Amino acid sequence: MSSETVKVYRDLMGHNAEWAEKTRKLCAENGITLFNIIGSPGCGKTALLEKIIPIIREKHRCAVLEGDIETTNDADRLAALHIPVSQLLTSGICHLEAKLVHHALRDLPLRDIDYVIVENVGNLVCPAEFDIGEHAKIVVLSVTEGEDKPIKYPLVFRESKAIILTKTDLLPHVPFRLQDCMDYIKKVNFGSPVFHISALRGDGLTALVDWISGYPGIHTQTKTD
Repeated sequence: MSSETVKVYRDLMGHNAEWAEKTRKLCAENGITLFNIIGSPGCGKTALLEKIIPIIREKHRCAVLEGDIETTNDADRLAALHIPVSQLLTSGICHLEAKLVHHALRDLPLRDIDYVIVENVGNLVCPAEFDIGEHAKIVVLSVTEGEDKPIKYPLVFRESKAIILTKTDLLPHVPFRLQDCMDYIKKVNFGSPVFHISALRGDGLTALVDWISGYPGIHTQTKTD
């Protein structure tokens, strides 16, 4: 697959738990760590990936599975980074199913990849309820969405191994109460780290990449030719 070519997968349904286990086995066999990034439409998930992938690529190899309802717009942006990118189209469904993720993952050059990052469909509700075989969910919240999202949608914040607060460069210009947001996060998830990110200015990116690089389960097996 050419680095600029986006392969498109559509709407594969199945027994979710079974396919999630198949994905975990496939990742273990190939020494791959899978991250599942979840956030609302417009929270900055794709912009964040555009910034952190070049940093990750300094030491590791990665690919992206891009979830969307209808378009390949975000996948096209990420393919410009010259990494393997596949588009997962759900045809109206508000989350990714494990079977769809597994089929797209299986077609990647797995022996040449250390990380696969799944950008889930823009939604703070349904994606949190579906296991896609990931090693870690990561939730993204922007300062333009309101500080109370952690208590309005607690499941995704509770399930996530890291919480990313994006667009922090806008804090002086929006009515977002940062301390209230941090207090709400602690109510539902006391242990996971919170990264304050401005993709526009580059704030916080290195700390986030360091966390990704050090996440347990990465390189679970040594890749061999």
